[in-house]
Amino acid sequence: MDGRDAFSLLENGKQVDNRVMQSFQRSFVQVQSLLDQNRLLINEINQNHESKIPENLGRNVGLIRELNNNIRRVVDVYSELSLSFSSPMEVSPEGKLGPKRLRPG
Repeated sequence: MDGRDAFSLLENGKQVDNRVMQSFQRSFVQVQSLLDQNRLLINEINQNHESKIPENLGRNVGLIRELNNNIRRVVDVYSELSLSFSSPMEVSPEGKLGPKRLRPG
């Protein structure tokens, strides 16, 4: 794609495939939702820890597992996003960004 990325294509007034932008938006909304959940989990974990009540401390085990799973999911979403963004892309004659087609050589 001769050194240009999707954002520079937008700046230059060229149209980026709507599906690409929707995919980015979906990923960021998903990550934000997970981070919001994590904030609530961390608050609850802290409250349980400060209470020193055995049931609350025992509940933290499950909450910490849920927190760890959410963190893994955030990493997965960012990894997928990074892979989709870094894969070879090219601009079609219509000015749309898409996967680079391999031509027989």
